[in-house]
Amino acid sequence: MPRPAPLTHLLYLHGFRSSPQSVKAQQMAVWASQQPDLTWVCPQLPPSPQAAMALIGDLVRDWPEDGVAVVGSSLGGFYAAALGNRRPHWRVALLNPAVDPARDLAAYIGEQHYWHRPDEAFYFQPEFVQELQALQADILTHPARWFALIAKGDELLDWREMMGRYGIGRTLLLAHSDHALSDFERWQAELIRFLTQP
Repeated sequence: MPRPAPLTHLLYLHGFRSSPQSVKAQQMAVWASQQPDLTWVCPQLPPSPQAAMALIGDLVRDWPEDGVAVVGSSLGGFYAAALGNRRPHWRVALLNPAVDPARDLAAYIGEQHYWHRPDEAFYFQPEFVQELQALQADILTHPARWFALIAKGDELLDWREMMGRYGIGRTLLLAHSDHALSDFERWQAELIRFLTQP
């Protein structure tokens, strides 16, 4: 792999029931706002995985092949991995990424509420599970492009599964922490180093 170009475009994908108002997204948004000439995009993703990927595709359609990175948290990490396999020059950073959301989210079919807008509900449809199955990424390639931040204390996802699936490149395996990575500020510098290193 040639040395990556300087970072010019950064996409952040939030997790299930989350939003651009999540703590991690907000912390990354603050950093991005301080970088000259950096395009930052952090969309509110629709509940349908197919619609989410279509939205993402629209947002990045005109982005270059080089100088781009995508950061994904939880379900957003699953989306980021699928996207990263389609864009072989992009850097991909995964924060407690979902491994098999079709399996895990089948238990959430029905009405759900957003973490940051608890008064707002959406309906997670049965067909969304099939949409997730269709997005399962192939074997991940080019380890130097990948970064994973994985917490052994994740209460929702099995860290062993995450390591087995996504621990192919630069990986930080945290002894504790949690699914939300409540101590993200402690590790943000490592993520930024990966995103910006030459």
